Amino acid sequence: MPFGRRRPLMRAAVIGGGAYAVGKHRQRGQTAEAEQEQSQDQRISDLEQQQQAPAPAAAAPAAAAVAAPAAAAGGGAGGGDMVSQLKELASLKDAGALNDAEFETAKQKLLAG
Repeated sequence: MPFGRRRPLMRAAVIGGGAYAVGKHRQRGQTAEAEQEQSQDQRISDLEQQQQAPAPAAAAPAAAAVAAPAAAAGGGAGGGDMVSQLKELASLKDAGALNDAEFETAKQKLLAG
């Protein structure tokens, strides 16, 4: 009966190998889940930064648009300077920094001054 002893050892080896494989599978799953969580957190923080960054940047062109007509009205600008300022206002409107009403108001101030 030399084979009687091998079967319990084989059974233990199969059970141990199965437990090892299940443990590795679970570890890989946990690692993948942690990586997904980190990448999701990174994407969320990137989106939050993108949402916060344009707000101050959009305020700066609007302030420049208001300052440009005021400077032109008080400075007695020449014809060539007025054209360049009108072009600048048009570019601000095209960029979305000015709406139609703001553009018309600034243009009238520039033409009146």
